[in-house]
Amino acid sequence: MASAGTSRKSNDAKPATIAQHLLAWYDDNHRELPWRTAPRDLAAGVRPDPYRVWLSEIMLQQTTVEAVKPYFRAFLEKWPTVEALANAENEEVMKAWAGLGYYSRARNLKACANAVAQAGGSFPDTESGLRALPGIGPYTAAAIAAIAFDQPAAVMDGNVERVMTRLYMIDTPLPEAKAEIRSLLETLVPQKRPGDFAQAMMDLGATICTPRRPRCMLCPLRDDCQVLGQADPEFYPVRAPKAEKPSRRGAAFVAVRDDGAILLRKRPEKGLLGGMTEVPTTGWTARVDGLTTADAAPFPADWQMAGSISHVFTHFSLELQVFRATVSGDSGPSGHFWAAADALHGEALPTVMKKAIEAAIPGATRKPHSNSQKRPR
Repeated sequence: MASAGTSRKSNDAKPATIAQHLLAWYDDNHRELPWRTAPRDLAAGVRPDPYRVWLSEIMLQQTTVEAVKPYFRAFLEKWPTVEALANAENEEVMKAWAGLGYYSRARNLKACANAVAQAGGSFPDTESGLRALPGIGPYTAAAIAAIAFDQPAAVMDGNVERVMTRLYMIDTPLPEAKAEIRSLLETLVPQKRPGDFAQAMMDLGATICTPRRPRCMLCPLRDDCQVLGQADPEFYPVRAPKAEKPSRRGAAFVAVRDDGAILLRKRPEKGLLGGMTEVPTTGWTARVDGLTTADAAPFPADWQMAGSISHVFTHFSLELQVFRATVSGDSGPSGHFWAAADALHGEALPTVMKKAIEAAIPGATRKPHSNSQKRPR
């Protein structure tokens, strides 16, 4: 890897030339995505739908394109406009989001839809106006402004960061390098077709300038790339060492009624997994004590150890000991409810809760076989 003092190879390419090369490549090689307006359609006068652009950008935060596609289609089928989403019940939105992760996005999605609908149903067409909406940060505001409203905004996600650090051989580690990357990116954004430019940069990072084994010989910017021929592209972007995530522990209790129904409860609206559905659990702490045993169950029953599951959140890793008990009758602790076995897949269960239930009852959270469409896990 080149050090900060390493001289970079001469690069006389002008920003306009780089943008021209990239857009020409994008015209022939863009990905066909359900939320995207292709260059040929833009040329024919079709304008992107800001609602679709916004919805996709929120879903794509820290989530892969392939995982998002079925959720995006399902949301559009249920709520084809921002007004329809604003009129939806919070619980229905959380159920539709279940399995996609990072559930604060779903809460912000609903809050943003409400705000847009109350303002007349139109999204602001500037970065500053978009950033004033719930759940829209700098990246998302820039993406919507560029893609939906043709504003010359610098859109910078992980793919773009990778392309830029290689293109300009940036040795400063991330996240410190972000300001330098943005400054350089702003010089490249063309006044014409800024939305296509933003999507071209993302497509280039996703399909050519990949983290491992980049296909440099197919890259439209290979003649402009400062890393190529001087260093291994896989060394870029340079990243600061990650701090080790703390660990937390707890216990989950899967109570099964005689008819197969499972006891659930709703988490508080605010906080981690806010508004989602869960089986009863203890607190999640770093302590190793009675909170991970059957003695911590919410009510007495013949609790049997069913296994343990692990899950990694953004800021910590979690290990849950899972217990199962078969109970009779309809009663349960206050604030809990029974979910029928054949309706469990429709509950707003986050992935960690699906893991816990599956440890106790294998196959319980899967959709019925009569529905051949598989839900992303």
